[in-house]
Amino acid sequence: MPDTPLLDTITYPRDLRQLQPGDLPQLAEELRAEMIDAVGSTGGHLGSGLGVVELTVALHYVFDTPRDKIVWDVGHQAYPHKIITGRRDRIRTLRQGGGLSGFTKRSESEYDPFGAAHSSTSISAALGFAVANKLAGQPGKAIAVIGDGAMSAGMAYEAMNNAEAAGDRLVVILNDNDMSIAPPVGGLSAYLARMVSSSEYIELRTLASKLARKLSRRVHHGLEKAEEYARGMATGGTLFEELGFYYVGPIDGHNLDHLIPVLENVRDSAEGPVLVHVVTHKGKGYAPAENSADKYHGVTKFDVVTGELTKGPAGPPSYQNVFGETLAKLAETDERIVAITAAMPSGTGVDKFAKAHPARAFDVGIAEQHAVTFAAGLAAQGMRPFCAIYSTFLQRAFDQVVHDVAIQNLPVRFAIDRAGLVGADGCTHAGSFDITYLATLPNMVVMAAADEAELVHMTYTAALHDDGPIAFRYPRGNGTGVALPDQPERLEIGKGRIVRGKDGGGSKIALLSLGTRLTEALKAADQLEAKGLSTTVADLRFAKPLDSELIRRLITTHEVVVTLEEGAIGGLGAHVLTMASDEGLTDAGLRIRTMRLPDLFQDHDDPAKQYDEAGLNAPQIVDTALKALRHNSAGVEEARA
Repeated sequence: MPDTPLLDTITYPRDLRQLQPGDLPQLAEELRAEMIDAVGSTGGHLGSGLGVVELTVALHYVFDTPRDKIVWDVGHQAYPHKIITGRRDRIRTLRQGGGLSGFTKRSESEYDPFGAAHSSTSISAALGFAVANKLAGQPGKAIAVIGDGAMSAGMAYEAMNNAEAAGDRLVVILNDNDMSIAPPVGGLSAYLARMVSSSEYIELRTLASKLARKLSRRVHHGLEKAEEYARGMATGGTLFEELGFYYVGPIDGHNLDHLIPVLENVRDSAEGPVLVHVVTHKGKGYAPAENSADKYHGVTKFDVVTGELTKGPAGPPSYQNVFGETLAKLAETDERIVAITAAMPSGTGVDKFAKAHPARAFDVGIAEQHAVTFAAGLAAQGMRPFCAIYSTFLQRAFDQVVHDVAIQNLPVRFAIDRAGLVGADGCTHAGSFDITYLATLPNMVVMAAADEAELVHMTYTAALHDDGPIAFRYPRGNGTGVALPDQPERLEIGKGRIVRGKDGGGSKIALLSLGTRLTEALKAADQLEAKGLSTTVADLRFAKPLDSELIRRLITTHEVVVTLEEGAIGGLGAHVLTMASDEGLTDAGLRIRTMRLPDLFQDHDDPAKQYDEAGLNAPQIVDTALKALRHNSAGVEEARA
């Protein structure tokens, strides 16, 4: 064994390709240890990356990256890839402000040809790269690495059904680490994989096919089917063959002696689109992650030796748990309540509902479109479905929300987790747009919880709302620490509340908050009061329908009105301005200011820093109110000064 660790000699894949095949297992072990140590110090996604260490080494060893494009689906798997593609010196900045993204990112490296943080996109993107090269007559293959969980999304099959257009330039690696869709992997399956991917076998198969065509159509078809079924029985690939792929596998994804020759055969194949089925183990090589795949999918910082996760100070319950426990309790007395999630049972709190009511909990996999229409069907049959999906993932089902739910005015309840900014996961997972895209829809009711007690009330309100679709949003993380109510309250649809000051005259400034910016609005009110400026704070609760009566009173009795929301332009502020314009409430002078997320995709960082950058913390609220007040008092020129 050389004195210098092999990993220290690798900066880019071209260095890796200088090694002998016999060196690769040692490199893989060093790469695995480096990843464990790095994620131990930063937190992040662990199990998925550990499962593809050998596959990562093999792909970069066999293929000519970055000319050949590797598209990871999703970026959870890509930490080992980042380490050997010029980013090892920054790997301990993962998911931190100014550091590496936790996902693949085009602006980060030429070895990240396509950004991926939502699943099931890799085959479509890789097909695009492959066809572009084919049309331009350029060399280069495109390799999509997709996990078996991501194969539960229909988009993957849509892409596979179209893959013939790529010819031999497309390779799909099916990383099977959970579904056990393969027969046992061993020496025989490895031999079969090498055999059926070899040029000799492919040439023989092609020759036999040509000869068979000279026979009668019936005999030709019979021989073709016989060969297909024989290979299907041996390898399990009939489905993929039907979709136009040449299937190879299953092979052991941790055995480089198996991986390298098969990938070399696939690289040199002229058969057409190829799917290589590799079987891996999530968390491979690190016992705590191997023994608890779900727990170690995404982790906080942890002790590398013991595997013990770093725990922060005990605090209020998380929003997701408050939702899950509230819904489970409501379902005790309402047998029509059903919970649906799309591959995120613990992330949404549906796991708690499922424990109490297993027959009424459905995890549909990474299939948000199906989840929404499934919920619509349940609602049409008289059930009370709750579709619990992260804001960023609900975007994938927008057409179903419009066509299958809103147009038909079906009472589907949307529990929208991860609303607003989400910290380390960055812009790909931020819940920035749901207020905007939901509040534009006729028949839709849109609520936002200011704290965990309000979330209890909104869950209960949604359960009893049978007049059409209703959505309520809440953020990632822990609540504010308010006491949870013993009995939930049914909120009046479209009615907000005054939490400080008066809804009549007597105050100069009114802050209209939607969601958890209420805490910052109250801090801002304290600071404005300290300057002698009386301030009213309202929690509007509803982005749609607006509490037009309350808003009208506040606009007409205060010198300045500021709206606050954790959403993109086009949300609450836009609806308030439209209402005020329609009613002529701004004719006496512009007194309304809207505060929302900036019109850009914010990078990952600590959430408090993200909101500071977005200008939605108390100091910026105060500054906005003061500038608006000066504008009203002394005109536009003074405000600009």
